Amino acid sequence: MTSSSDRSPAVDVQEPRTYEVRTYGCQMNVHDSERLSGLLEEAGYVRAPEGADGDADVVVFNTCAVRENADNRLYGNLGRLAPKKADRPGMQIAVGGCLAQKDRDTIVRKAPWVDVVFGTHNIGKLPVLLERARVQEEAQVEIAESLEAFPSTLPTRRESAYAAWVSISVGCNNTCTFCIVPALRGKEKDRRTGDILAEIEALVAEGVSEITLLGQNVNAYGSDIGDREAFSKLLRACGNIEGLERVRFTSPHPRDFTDDVIAAMAETPNVMPQLHMPLQSGSDTVLKAMRRSYRQERYLGIIEKVRAAIPHAAITTDIIVGFPGETEEDFEQTMHVVREARFTQAFTFQYSKRPGTPAATMENQIPKEVVQARYERLVALQEEISWEENKKQVGRTLDLMVAEGEGRKDGATHRLSGRAPDNRLVHFTKPDQEVRPGDVVTVEITYAAPHHLLAEGPVIGVRRTRAGDAWEKRNAAEAAKPAGVLLGLPKIGVPEPLPAATGGCAAH
Repeated sequence: MTSSSDRSPAVDVQEPRTYEVRTYGCQMNVHDSERLSGLLEEAGYVRAPEGADGDADVVVFNTCAVRENADNRLYGNLGRLAPKKADRPGMQIAVGGCLAQKDRDTIVRKAPWVDVVFGTHNIGKLPVLLERARVQEEAQVEIAESLEAFPSTLPTRRESAYAAWVSISVGCNNTCTFCIVPALRGKEKDRRTGDILAEIEALVAEGVSEITLLGQNVNAYGSDIGDREAFSKLLRACGNIEGLERVRFTSPHPRDFTDDVIAAMAETPNVMPQLHMPLQSGSDTVLKAMRRSYRQERYLGIIEKVRAAIPHAAITTDIIVGFPGETEEDFEQTMHVVREARFTQAFTFQYSKRPGTPAATMENQIPKEVVQARYERLVALQEEISWEENKKQVGRTLDLMVAEGEGRKDGATHRLSGRAPDNRLVHFTKPDQEVRPGDVVTVEITYAAPHHLLAEGPVIGVRRTRAGDAWEKRNAAEAAKPAGVLLGLPKIGVPEPLPAATGGCAAH
């Protein structure tokens, strides 16, 4: 018989707590969510399986406040989680992002089952706020009024092994009358160039081959540090990083889009021939009411210069239809710019009131049916142009970076998908040899649709890359992870910040 002294001591064994992050809004929020995931995993949480749909131990909403129905969407989702939380002891719900920064205590009042509310400036506090809410058994609301740490100094769980976001600034100094983001993200704060380049070099060392520079007004970079050419210098510096194959950036503002930036794009080989340049309206009258500091002539002049310097550049844009006071003549001016600029794609939005913005209280709000009719005319025109511009790609030979999960029908069609240098989506015939996301294939374009291209012939060439190696290594590591258990409670705490050394809003 075994004596009690021979038995192993009892151990408090607990399954890892799972988490789910739901992201709404711009690229800056996507980047912030990668950091939130990294913080939670460093604190001992495990990502919930795909399709968890609120069945995780911690559900985090990273919210957006740009659209009018953002509030309704959030409270609807929170309401659907309330019964799940009631049936699941220990489950926690956290709300962060722009809507949390704006509404603060309102969220807990309307949804008292929420455990944590945090803002855009203190995402690094999420793990400790969750633990404090658990111990104190009451909601924790903590909204910082200024940035505590650039998102890029926090731990991360990047969604891609081969492509990464890099924040170069946060906040915005513009005062667009339709936009609430500057009030929630604060004034522009630029990150030190050396810290940005150090992060990019570290990412490349991990296998990343494509980076996208992020800022609420990305090409205003340098205004905080007193260097008007800082952004073009940063682009050129990216060209000197060995192993970095593709550089993109979003979102710029026409006001700050200077000739030195165009020259840097044209003369730096790894800066891709792609530009997202928000228009918002083609009418000078409406642009003035929006407090956009450029006019139609200036905007079209930028497009002309970019096309002269980079003939194959794909140019995309954002357009708002139905801004207060917009007349039929104003709308026709927008249609004129669309015809002249010949955008590869346009992200079109029906004007949406945002409480707290000057535009929300302007006179001459446009009736919904008028906005809808204009919107449909604009979309029809842009679809026609997108298709015509894509047809010009037929017969071209392009190098594609193989993408993960871009083609929803790829399985049925036996194709893979990738991105051309100008960021066009291309579906191509699956080659006999193995290709991995992050690898590069050379194909000939055989067919064009308005929103994608096809390369139906055999792949001309395959180049295995370090990015593909990184994707393969990451997938192998994910597959090899044991279900495992943790001893006791997960480690909770804010990680030590890196040496002080980051935004993008589609509405800028």
